Amino acid sequence: MTEALVLGGGGVGGIAWMTGLLAGLADAGRDVSGAGLLVGTSAGSTVAAQLGSGLDLAELYTRQVDPGAQAAEITAEMDLEKFAAEIGAAVGSAGSAPDVRCAVGRVALAARTVPEQERRAVIEARLPSHTWPERALKIVAVDAESGAPVVFDGASGVPLVDAVAASCAVPGVWPPVTIGGRRYVDGGVRSVANADLAAGAERVLVLVPMGEVEPFPSEVPLERAVADLRAAGAEVVLVAPDEASVAAIGDNALDPATRRPAAEAGRAQGRTLVLPWGRRD
Repeated sequence: MTEALVLGGGGVGGIAWMTGLLAGLADAGRDVSGAGLLVGTSAGSTVAAQLGSGLDLAELYTRQVDPGAQAAEITAEMDLEKFAAEIGAAVGSAGSAPDVRCAVGRVALAARTVPEQERRAVIEARLPSHTWPERALKIVAVDAESGAPVVFDGASGVPLVDAVAASCAVPGVWPPVTIGGRRYVDGGVRSVANADLAAGAERVLVLVPMGEVEPFPSEVPLERAVADLRAAGAEVVLVAPDEASVAAIGDNALDPATRRPAAEAGRAQGRTLVLPWGRRD
């Protein structure tokens, strides 16, 4: 494993932006979609699973911008200020990062959401393949009760759809996902990208659709994870949306209407990126 692709959280807008950015990099002769390790958190778990499905970037991009090819989504009306206030109230008295994760988990378990199976059907429709890929894929989620992070992979015995659904279970918005009698929520509760899981790779590309700020306290925040990777000798490139991409994703990254503009903005941004590695066509 010499290259790792770390894909962070960011809703359906983030899925589209990351797909577009990777397509733009390929347009510029820097196709990194074949990285030996994929690390996916929340929206990034969807993109990672899609990359491992065998579809090429052109097909994955079409699934974001063509209404006829887009997967059916449930529209989530999200008031970011209200969401932040509710989460803030829940974690206000929490001390350590594990305590914060437990508090967030309690919010998720108590929230009124769509039924779990209805949400799972959305994840099924997103994924071209429901089989774990042969290459290394790590998908991050958090146990809603214990606050313990978990990394699902092809050896975990967990269906790919369930792993992705768990990683994408935004607390308070989507239902926690039941796996083996436990309930799991969004991997972003542990870290925005969980970039430390790329340890051992020589080159690491980290995409963070929602920016570099951690939404919750983390034992290994993004800044430290990147520093540790570099200290170990890895070449790390960290990419957040540019101004045009931020505008395209908009205020509600969970809105399916953001997919086409976010993908197009991501592709334009990807064409301008300077990346010191990647397959030249």
